[in-house]
Amino acid sequence: MEDKTVSIQPHFNVGNLQRYLSMKLGVSNDDTFTVRQYSVGQSNPTFFIQTTSNSYVLKMRPRDELIPGVQKMETEYLIQKTLFSAGFPVPKAICYCSDVEVIGTEFYVMDHVKGRIFRDLQLRGLSPAERTALHVAMVEALAKLHSLNLASLKLEGFEKGPGYCRRQVSLWTKTYKTSAHREIPAVIELSDWLMNNLPEKDDEVTLIHEDYRLQNIVFHPTEARVIAVLDWESSTTGNPLIDLAFLLAPFYWPKSFNIGMILGGLQGVEGVPAASDLISVYCRCRGIPSDSLPQLNFFLALSAFKVLVAQGLMTHVLQEPTNVPNADQLLQNMELLAKIALQRVKRPLTDPRRDAQLLQTGRGHGVLQQVKDFIWLYVLPAEQEVVEYYQKHVHSPQRWNTPQIMEDLKEKAKEVGLWNLFLPAVNGLTQVDYAYIAEETGRCFFAPEVFNCQAPDTANMEVLHMFGSEEQKKKWLEPLLRGEIRSCFCMTEPGVPSSDEANMECILHRDEEDYVINSTKWWCSGAGNPKCKVAVVMCRSSRDVSSRHGQHSMILVPMETPGVKLIRPLTVFGQDDAIHGGHFEVHFENVRVPASNIILGEGRGFEIAQRRLGPGRLHHSMRAVGLAEHALELLCQRAASRQTFGKKLHQHEVVAHWIAESRLMIEQTRLLTLYAAHSLDTLGSRAARKQVAMIKVAAARMSCKVVDIAIQLHGAAGVSQDFPLAQMYSYARTLRIADGPDEVHLSSIASLELKDQLRKSQAKL
Repeated sequence: MEDKTVSIQPHFNVGNLQRYLSMKLGVSNDDTFTVRQYSVGQSNPTFFIQTTSNSYVLKMRPRDELIPGVQKMETEYLIQKTLFSAGFPVPKAICYCSDVEVIGTEFYVMDHVKGRIFRDLQLRGLSPAERTALHVAMVEALAKLHSLNLASLKLEGFEKGPGYCRRQVSLWTKTYKTSAHREIPAVIELSDWLMNNLPEKDDEVTLIHEDYRLQNIVFHPTEARVIAVLDWESSTTGNPLIDLAFLLAPFYWPKSFNIGMILGGLQGVEGVPAASDLISVYCRCRGIPSDSLPQLNFFLALSAFKVLVAQGLMTHVLQEPTNVPNADQLLQNMELLAKIALQRVKRPLTDPRRDAQLLQTGRGHGVLQQVKDFIWLYVLPAEQEVVEYYQKHVHSPQRWNTPQIMEDLKEKAKEVGLWNLFLPAVNGLTQVDYAYIAEETGRCFFAPEVFNCQAPDTANMEVLHMFGSEEQKKKWLEPLLRGEIRSCFCMTEPGVPSSDEANMECILHRDEEDYVINSTKWWCSGAGNPKCKVAVVMCRSSRDVSSRHGQHSMILVPMETPGVKLIRPLTVFGQDDAIHGGHFEVHFENVRVPASNIILGEGRGFEIAQRRLGPGRLHHSMRAVGLAEHALELLCQRAASRQTFGKKLHQHEVVAHWIAESRLMIEQTRLLTLYAAHSLDTLGSRAARKQVAMIKVAAARMSCKVVDIAIQLHGAAGVSQDFPLAQMYSYARTLRIADGPDEVHLSSIASLELKDQLRKSQAKL
C-alpha cells in the first residue's frame, strides 16, 4: 500500500513485536526490521513493517474507542481473511494477536500490497480516460462485494438481518444525544428527517464496507484495476446502498467542502463519469434494473449524519468543545454539512452532472454547482440581515454603503474562486456557462454583487477589458476586478428621448490635452455607493461628424473630478434601490479630464456600446429567468397552502392554468436566452444582434407576466413588504425600459429579420 509515512518511532516496544513475528512469520531476529506509522488514511493506527525480504502492514486497536459500532480487531481480521479466500481483492490477513503484552493492544498483520492509492479526489495528473477507468473499476469492485453470498462466507454471528436504516439512525442519534455537550440544531433536524423518512423497503442484506471511497482503494501500479480494498473496521451487514451513496457523495457536496470523510470536488471534472453513469455500471454488474435504487438521497443524508457524529467524536468537539483548537470552526462546518444534507433530501435528487447540461461545458457545470451551493448556504441566510440594514438606515447616509455582511460574503466568494464569473477571459467560462450562473443569481437581489458580477460594473469591466488602454486597465479595471472600487455608466439624459442616441446633448469638447464635458445625466446606476470611483460617460463630439454612428465617444471620469455633482437619487416605483447604489441624477459642469481617459478613441462610442450591451442584455435576461423561477415557486407554495370556496387554490382551473402558462413561458425564454448565449460564443456580438434583441424583449415580458400572476394569487399580500414580489415586479417592469425599450428592440428584430429573409430569397434565385 503505497502511501505517505512518517519516520518516527512507534509508541510501542518494537523489539517485542519483532520477537512475536519471528515466531509467527519466521522473521529472523537478525533481519533488518523497521516500523513506520502511516500518517494518513486509516482511522485505526496502522504501521508499515519492512524486513530484509518482505513487507507487511500492522493494524492495531486504538486505546480509546470513540466511534460506536467499530468491529473488534479479531472480527476485522476474520472478515478480511474470509474475503481473501472468496477471491475478493483485499490484502491477505496473516495473523491476529490478542495478547496485549506484545505492543499494548490487540492487532493483526496483513501482507503489504504494492499499488497506487489516490488522496486527490479529482485525480489530477491523470488523463480523462484514466479517471473514467478508475471510477468504473471502483464501482465494479463494489458491485462484486455486494454480490457475495453471505451464507457461503460463513461469518457466523455477523449478520444482523433487515432493518439496517432504522438501526443506524437510532444508533447514531443516541450516540449524538449522549455525547454532545453542545446542541447543533441542523443535526437534530437531520436526525428527525431521517427517522421520519425511512425507506419503505429495507430488507436487502449484504456485506457492506461502510467507508467505501477512493482513499481506501489500492489500484494496480499501471492498470485501472482494484487490487485491494482497505479499512474494514466499520464493516457490517445491511443495505448496500449506503456504500454506493458514500462513494457518490463527492458528486453532491460542494466543491470547497471538506469535513472528515465527506469531501466535495467532483462537479465538472473532465473524465469523471456522471453519477448516473456509475449507478448504471453498478446495476449492470449486479444484474438489477437501474431504476431499482429508491431513495438514494436518503442514504446520502444518512452518510452525512454518520460522518457528522463520528467526526465530532474523533475531534472531541462534541464532548469537550472548549478544549478543542478551532472548535467553533469545526462546529460551524458540521452545521453546514447538516444543512447541505437537508437541502439535498428536501428536493428531488438530480444528478449534478446531468442537470442543466444543454450547451454547457464541464467547467461551467462545476462552477454552477458551486454557485448554487454558495447561494443556498451563505447568501440566502443573509437576506434578512441585509433587509434589516436598509430598513434601519432609511434616512441615514449609511444607506448607500454596502452592509458588512455583504462585504464578508464577497471575501468568502473570492476565497473559493467564485469571482468575476461574467468575464470569459478571466474565468474560462462561456457565455452559455455564465447564463446558467446568472439565472441562479437572479433569485436574490444582491447575489450578483457577492460574486462581483453586478451591473453596471460587469459591462464597464468588459469595455475596459476589450477596449481600454494599458494605463486605463491598470488604474480602473484591475481594482474593479478585485472589487476594491465600483463604477457607474452615464448615458440617459432627462431632457431628450434617450432611446435614440442621436438625441444626446452631452457635449465632449477637446481643449489641448484635456476633454471638457458638460451635461446632465440620470439613471446613473450605482453612483450613490461610496466605492463608486469612476463613471463611464457617453458623450457627443462637439465637432461636426457626418456619420450618425461616429458622433459618440465614451470617456472615463473619476467621480471626485471637480464639476461632478450627485444631485439626487431617483426612485423606481417609489424605491431608491439603495442596495444597488441607487440610480442618480448627475451633473457634469465644465468637467475636465485628460485626453488619455477617452476609451478606444473619439467617435468610437457607438461601436463600444454595441459590444458592451450584448453580454449585458444577456445577463439581465437570465437573471430575469431566475427571478421568474423564484416567483413561480412562491406562486405554487401559495396555491398549495391556501383554500377558497372549499378547495385549494391550485384546484381552481384558472390558477392551474396560471401555473402551467408560467412554466411554459419560463422554459421558452430560457431556451431562447441560451440560444442567444450560444450565438455570442460562436458567432460574436455583431452576428448575434437579433438573438440578443429577442431575448431582451422576451425575458422582460415573461418575468413581468409571471411576477404579476404571482402577485394576483397572493392578493393584497403580494404588493406588501411581507413578500418580495413587489420588488421583483419593479425590477421586471423596469427591464422593459432599461438598455433600450422593447419597441426599439422590436424594430431592430424586424429589420434584421427582413434582411435575413431577403438574403434567403436571393440565395434561392
